[in-house]
Amino acid sequence: MRTGGVVIAVTGASGFCGGHVARAAVAAGARVVGLGRRPGPVGEHRFWDATAGDPDLTGVELVVHCAAAVGDPSPGSAAEALMHEVNVVGTERLLRAAAGRPVVWVSSASVYDPRPDRSLVGEDHPRAGQLNAYGRTKAAGEALALAAGAVVVRPRAVYGPGDTTLLPRLLSRVRAGTLLLPGPDVALSLTAVENLAEACLAAAGWPPGAYNVADGRPYGRDAAVRAVLDAHGVRARIRHLPLPLARTAARVAQALATAEPVLSRYAVDQLAHPVVLDLTRARSQGWLPRRTLADHLGEVAAGAGAVSR
Repeated sequence: MRTGGVVIAVTGASGFCGGHVARAAVAAGARVVGLGRRPGPVGEHRFWDATAGDPDLTGVELVVHCAAAVGDPSPGSAAEALMHEVNVVGTERLLRAAAGRPVVWVSSASVYDPRPDRSLVGEDHPRAGQLNAYGRTKAAGEALALAAGAVVVRPRAVYGPGDTTLLPRLLSRVRAGTLLLPGPDVALSLTAVENLAEACLAAAGWPPGAYNVADGRPYGRDAAVRAVLDAHGVRARIRHLPLPLARTAARVAQALATAEPVLSRYAVDQLAHPVVLDLTRARSQGWLPRRTLADHLGEVAAGAGAVSR
């Protein structure tokens, strides 16, 4: 599906991923309608609270659903309840309003069952046993989207300009010149937000179903972390925390937390086990991820150098 001249609604356009999708859509010649509580970086804004009603899709030809509640809330917390309301009930509201319009629904590799081997994860990998509310609610939301005939894209660990979660959280874990990582080095898929945005727009023309999206090649965890630290000018040693000790620390942190824990089983799992997405299905549709972590970090380092001068 060509996006030139198409009216595209982007939910969550004021957020990290949604903002990039909105800008990419405008650059491709589309007219963007941003749906959310706050205006996005481009296009028309229509207020929508995913917890409070159906969005206004008047005149819209394609919907890209990026809005989501993210995080790692404590079980039984108000944040967990809100996450279900946004990611599951909000999806029901969006699909009802879409009324047959094509929908691209942005999911997450967090839907995949962490128990089987994930050294090469295809879209048919089991989707159960998620370790936190985010994974469970994204799995429930995408099941609704798939049943409605949507295209679902599943990125993993999205990073890039404007990221307020992934790399900032990593940098915040440096203590006394040391960064502890659980277990030995592993291979991990990461997703440049630019690659995700291009996939979202291309996916409008793909057959309904689920598609993994990520950078073209997986990264060695330790080398990627070292590159992030260096690009941000952070001097720190990388040390490996034995996995059993990391899991114990996560259990204790979760038991003591009243909000989002400082460490969780989910966080340990995501860093301690190989998780590589098989991109064959998306590649078969002609999609090619062009952006890499090195591209992003090169720009970060250049920006830091310009500021220091």
